[in-house]
Amino acid sequence: MVAATENVVIQESPAHGVVRLVLNRPDHFNALSSEMLSRLDQALTVASATPGCRVIVLAANGKAFCAGHDLREMNNHPNQDFYSKLFKQCSKLMIRIQTLPQPVIAEVQGLATAAGCQLVSMCDLAIAAKSAQFAVSGINHGLFCSTPSVGLSRNIHRKQAFEMLLTGDFIDSETAVQRGLINQAVPDDALGERVLDLCFKITAKPEPAVRMGKNLFYQQLEMGIQAAYQLAGQTMACNMMDDTAQEGFQAFIEKRKPNW
Repeated sequence: MVAATENVVIQESPAHGVVRLVLNRPDHFNALSSEMLSRLDQALTVASATPGCRVIVLAANGKAFCAGHDLREMNNHPNQDFYSKLFKQCSKLMIRIQTLPQPVIAEVQGLATAAGCQLVSMCDLAIAAKSAQFAVSGINHGLFCSTPSVGLSRNIHRKQAFEMLLTGDFIDSETAVQRGLINQAVPDDALGERVLDLCFKITAKPEPAVRMGKNLFYQQLEMGIQAAYQLAGQTMACNMMDDTAQEGFQAFIEKRKPNW
């Protein structure tokens, strides 16, 4: 259990429109205890409601981005009710990331294992340091990473995902790019800068289009193709009625930059 006074998630404002949440349990490899999950969920709520917030960055202090669930806490509560509540709490957080109106970018340094790898997979975008490593390693401790498999299998090819889940083997950041788990692998000393570059590209776009686009993107993934096209068409029609889209099209016609 994390002490009530411990600041386990730090909120920063590195640039206009950007809120950066930093996992801050470096001595515990930023493990997702029940308290950490609760604090991160609260921090995401506050960040999303921050006036002017357009992008949320999820980063971490220490040698690990996140080492997954807190095995010591789990070992101290050997009962199914506790485990069920813990995994339900974790799943709720993971889904919440994708239902926030703002894009969430994982800024990954060090290790991202088990539920930590799941956390990366559930962020909308991810940039990692070249030294970062990823694994779903619960199998090495007798526990198949069932909940991490949901995010992992929606990011990379099925056989590659299942191999990681069955072996617990690590992959490096370059391999993670090739498999689709992350967007970019960058030099360690350029990680923060490259994440901000991506943030600026997003904040330069109209907020309504980004918000509607994120919502549509995840909804249509779980639909059949007919329903997906129907929802996409409805979303585009609503988007076209927004003032920013009208201005964007007018600017294109007049061959000028849009005034958002």
